[in-house]
Amino acid sequence: MMAKKLEITLKHSIIGRPEAQRVTVRTLGLKKTYQSVIHEDNPAIRGMINKVSHLLAVKEINE
Repeated sequence: MMAKKLEITLKHSIIGRPEAQRVTVRTLGLKKTYQSVIHEDNPAIRGMINKVSHLLAVKEINE
Protein backbone atom coordinates (compact mmCIF):
# COMPACT_ATOMS: atom_id res chain seq x y z
CA MET A 1 0.00 0.00 0.00
CA MET A 2 1.29 3.44 -0.93
CA ALA A 3 1.49 6.25 1.58
CA LYS A 4 -1.42 8.67 1.49
CA LYS A 5 -0.80 12.30 0.76
CA LEU A 6 -2.94 15.37 1.33
CA GLU A 7 -3.41 18.28 -1.05
CA ILE A 8 -4.03 21.35 1.10
CA THR A 9 -5.37 24.57 -0.46
CA LEU A 10 -5.65 27.93 1.31
CA LYS A 11 -9.22 29.07 0.53
CA HIS A 12 -9.43 32.20 2.70
CA SER A 13 -7.03 35.05 3.41
CA ILE A 14 -5.11 35.09 6.69
CA ILE A 15 -5.44 38.89 6.91
CA GLY A 16 -6.96 39.78 10.28
CA ARG A 17 -6.54 36.25 11.66
CA PRO A 18 -4.90 35.58 15.03
CA GLU A 19 -1.11 35.19 14.94
CA ALA A 20 -1.31 31.49 15.92
CA GLN A 21 -3.45 30.76 12.85
CA ARG A 22 -1.12 32.74 10.57
CA VAL A 23 1.89 30.80 11.87
CA THR A 24 0.10 27.46 11.35
CA VAL A 25 -0.82 28.34 7.75
CA ARG A 26 2.77 29.44 7.02
CA THR A 27 4.14 26.27 8.65
CA LEU A 28 2.03 24.23 6.23
CA GLY A 29 3.89 26.08 3.45
CA LEU A 30 1.01 28.28 2.28
CA LYS A 31 1.73 31.91 1.43
CA LYS A 32 -0.99 32.96 -1.02
CA THR A 33 -4.74 32.46 -1.23
CA TYR A 34 -5.68 29.48 -3.47
CA GLN A 35 -2.11 28.15 -3.30
CA SER A 36 -1.89 24.36 -2.85
CA VAL A 37 0.76 22.19 -1.22
CA ILE A 38 1.11 18.43 -0.85
CA HIS A 39 2.06 16.83 2.47
CA GLU A 40 2.33 13.30 3.80
CA ASP A 41 -0.71 12.27 5.86
CA ASN A 42 0.48 12.10 9.46
CA PRO A 43 -0.83 13.17 12.89
CA ALA A 44 1.25 16.38 12.98
CA ILE A 45 -0.11 17.61 9.63
CA ARG A 46 -3.65 16.54 10.59
CA GLY A 47 -3.36 18.57 13.80
CA MET A 48 -2.31 21.68 11.90
CA ILE A 49 -5.18 21.18 9.43
CA ASN A 50 -7.69 20.87 12.29
CA LYS A 51 -6.41 24.09 13.86
CA VAL A 52 -7.12 26.16 10.72
CA SER A 53 -9.67 23.92 8.96
CA HIS A 54 -12.03 26.88 8.41
CA LEU A 55 -9.41 28.42 6.07
CA LEU A 56 -8.48 25.29 4.10
CA ALA A 57 -9.73 22.76 1.58
CA VAL A 58 -8.16 19.31 1.93
CA LYS A 59 -8.13 16.51 -0.63
CA GLU A 60 -6.71 13.01 -0.11
CA ILE A 61 -4.41 11.74 -2.85
CA ASN A 62 -3.67 8.05 -3.33
CA GLU A 63 -0.35 7.47 -5.05
